[in-house]
Amino acid sequence: MEQELKLHEAEYRFACIIWDNEPLTSGELAQLCLKQLNWQRTTTYTVLKKLCVKGFFKNENAVVTALIKKEQVQQYESRKVLENLFDNSLPVFLTAFMSGRKISEDEAAQLKALIDQHQESDDEHAA
Repeated sequence: MEQELKLHEAEYRFACIIWDNEPLTSGELAQLCLKQLNWQRTTTYTVLKKLCVKGFFKNENAVVTALIKKEQVQQYESRKVLENLFDNSLPVFLTAFMSGRKISEDEAAQLKALIDQHQESDDEHAA
């Protein structure tokens, strides 16, 4: 069963502070949260404890490190959006996302390369 990697908005902003600065002491984390989120020390420690229990982070000897990477959370969340809002259809998602929007030649080339990299071959599809 896939691990639930759901973070609420405030938790995600908090997690980004850790991901961007790890390893860091819990005191440093509290200072950054005060500066960036306007959180008091008790709020920071409460959220840190909650996310440690959920398995996102480790706070050992007052040093905070990530057990789950930012990219893992982004992948989980993007798949949930695709599944829940777009019937798990990437073309439907891209149509909605691109509506009224233009992309640069460089962005188009990056997307084409990404599609080529992840496209199933006929052999894989038949298996």
